[in-house]
Amino acid sequence: MEQESRVRVGAILFDLDGTLIDSTPGVIYAWDEFRKQYTHLPSNVAHLTHGRRLTDTLREYCRITDETELEKEIMRFELLVANQRGGLGPQVLNGAQKLLVKLSEIAPDKWTIVTSASRFYASLAIPKCSLPIPQKGYVTADDVIEGKPKPGPYIAGAATLGISPEKCLVIEDAPSGLKAGRAAGAQTLAVCTSHQPQTLLRDADGNLDYIVQDLEGVSVTLVEDQLEITLVAIPRN
Repeated sequence: MEQESRVRVGAILFDLDGTLIDSTPGVIYAWDEFRKQYTHLPSNVAHLTHGRRLTDTLREYCRITDETELEKEIMRFELLVANQRGGLGPQVLNGAQKLLVKLSEIAPDKWTIVTSASRFYASLAIPKCSLPIPQKGYVTADDVIEGKPKPGPYIAGAATLGISPEKCLVIEDAPSGLKAGRAAGAQTLAVCTSHQPQTLLRDADGNLDYIVQDLEGVSVTLVEDQLEITLVAIPRN
């Protein structure tokens, strides 16, 4: 049975793909196209690389070592995702737009996006899905030296808002992102948009505090200069 929980934090740091938007069809399509050239790629490469930066996964799985070639292939991959099969591209996920619009109204300086995508892709996907742009900007793969599951992206996200990570809630769909959030010192909320609850509990190695089905189960108000978040949480057992 689902349970209602409340948590107060200074700010919210959102992952993008899989949390706010769904690029899954485009990502699968892009990897299928890449497998025509990089024939050694495993059939489940999309699953294996979910939530990580392309700069890391293309190096590791496509064995690209030349930096110029890597940048070219990152752009080719992200264009395939953004324009997948007739330009459908990414789609906004349940509850995301409503929640971000609310945050932009009551506390525009208390939320941002921290994505493993490049700034090029994020700048395409966020407006394409009609999501608000964070007032203080957002963090992309281009802004950090090490990507998720390292803590750097979420440390950078908190710094963008001028707050310590320990006062933030990270909202993520991927085990690598949940690990990154916890390593940064933040509380973590998992959405089950790309993984089953038990898979998240197992693969995130316990690095999550709350689980909801999607952002429809999350609402927010401003109380004494803090965000009070109400969650329709999925039981952990």
